[in-house]
Amino acid sequence: MATETETAENVQQPASFLQLPTAGAVIRHLYVHIPFCARICPYCAFYKERADPAQTQRFCEALLGELKKLSKHFRLEPETIFFGGGTPTALSTDQLGFVLDGFREDLDLSRLAEWTIEANPGSVSPRKANMLKALGVTRISLGVQSWDDALLSILGREHNSAQAEASFRMLREAGFKNVSLDLMFGLPGQTPAQWEDTLLRTVSLAPDHISAYCLTYEEDTEFFLRQTRREYRSEIETDAAFFETSMRVLEAAGYEQYEISNYARAGYESVHNRGYWSGADYLGIGPSAFSTVGTERWQNVCDYRNYSDRVLGGYSAVVSIEKLTPSIKRSEQIALGLRTRWGVPAEWLREKNQCEEFVTLGLLRHEESRFVLTQKGRLLADSVAEAFI
Repeated sequence: MATETETAENVQQPASFLQLPTAGAVIRHLYVHIPFCARICPYCAFYKERADPAQTQRFCEALLGELKKLSKHFRLEPETIFFGGGTPTALSTDQLGFVLDGFREDLDLSRLAEWTIEANPGSVSPRKANMLKALGVTRISLGVQSWDDALLSILGREHNSAQAEASFRMLREAGFKNVSLDLMFGLPGQTPAQWEDTLLRTVSLAPDHISAYCLTYEEDTEFFLRQTRREYRSEIETDAAFFETSMRVLEAAGYEQYEISNYARAGYESVHNRGYWSGADYLGIGPSAFSTVGTERWQNVCDYRNYSDRVLGGYSAVVSIEKLTPSIKRSEQIALGLRTRWGVPAEWLREKNQCEEFVTLGLLRHEESRFVLTQKGRLLADSVAEAFI
């Protein structure tokens, strides 16, 4: 996205010397990374580990310790909170309650519009669902991925399709009116019929939001190694057909595609993700979490034991800071904004003098003062974005 000369230096120093930038900034969006998983999925590149029962409570205390430190440095007035992972619900009910209680005590939640927690079907129970609802969580993102048990086995998931449906119903019975189901296509051996069946079964449950992601073979994953050995391979044309099926089936069922991989009923778009896609400032809490405030971005250490040691020992968890140039910020906003149904301001793209070419090709259209991708353009979103950044 940016040339090496445009990217400002990354500062890496011992934790005790790193100082958080932009003191006093008002923060509206918080992300909390909980890295624990009952099973390590072979396709996932996010930082995650199996939980060590002897360490998890200490980790929870460190999360609240980092929150308290950040509360003294910034004005935390969140409109959204997002617990991701890993699998946040891999924590016990008591541990989750401990963390959520701490957030409720330390934060002004008067502006809070959305509090999301990611969950895996195998780690949802009626007691846990009721506790999350009682403590103010408003939205659950449930990682179903597929309704086909054979494909779930290939993905290394700990649940089967029956457990996934039971977990969804538990969340509804607990009173959650905003539940998102996460799905994946382009899986090894997946057929078009299997994908369409997954979409139709999902629609039959009437979730409020659906995320449909194409599998990518990320470095440092088992799937990537299998791809390099040519055991697995991605098929661009097949993936495009899966994507077109997603748009056709979900839009026919009343779900609007408001971002390349995300569909929602009216009023149920992810507020947190919209903030991120629009370039809003946000703070990341927990191991490996990124934060971006103004022209500065930093990352926490990618090891939960080291993270806990640092925070509870009175040190910063931050291990690197990057200064963002205006060019980098604008490029990121274009790349993310074009993925959404709102597009980007027309003047951002006109600076590149290529707009009319993409309009003629049927990839972009002009809506009032903005450019947005056409349906054809959504199939080539990354390529279109690359032309403007």
